[in-house]
Amino acid sequence: MTTAIDRQPTVLDYASPTQFKFTINQLPKVEFFTVAANVPSVTLGESIFPTPFKQISIAGDELTYDAFNISFIADEKLENFITLHNWLIGIGFPQSRKQFSDFRDTTAENSANASSSAGVTSAQFITSDATLTVLSNHNNPIVEFRFKDMFPVSIGELSYDQGATDVDYIRVDASFQYQQYTIHTLI
Repeated sequence: MTTAIDRQPTVLDYASPTQFKFTINQLPKVEFFTVAANVPSVTLGESIFPTPFKQISIAGDELTYDAFNISFIADEKLENFITLHNWLIGIGFPQSRKQFSDFRDTTAENSANASSSAGVTSAQFITSDATLTVLSNHNNPIVEFRFKDMFPVSIGELSYDQGATDVDYIRVDASFQYQQYTIHTLI
């Protein structure tokens, strides 16, 4: 039997929306400038069981993961925007198939410089693993959301405006898809 005292929370601090860190292997220059990220929702489908009186909902057997979205501040040379844009172009190759092979070769070369990329397939250059780390109020990592095989599906616009009265640095929104994410408690 569980008593009322056993049901009390042990931690009374609230989660802060500003305490996080985002890392993605394919985009090292984006992770430093990331200012917003979300933990996507997960939906379990349902099935309807018809009866003569009322339809009965039963738990489905398929999960749907929503898109992972981030916002980052564009750096002055637009390196982080260009890196993400090149990843999209490499996957979609809108002008020729050579764009895909050039992207694959460049990514393989960068991976070889960082570590050995022997045995890596073309599909592994299209996707990248990513981690959203939730930090405590003392900036200690407490939970990690690990995304498997993430790839970009959209990148937002760069908006310039001569009529701006104050300097609001350019924020870019990006959306990613992935296979799934897992949650790892670190403390």
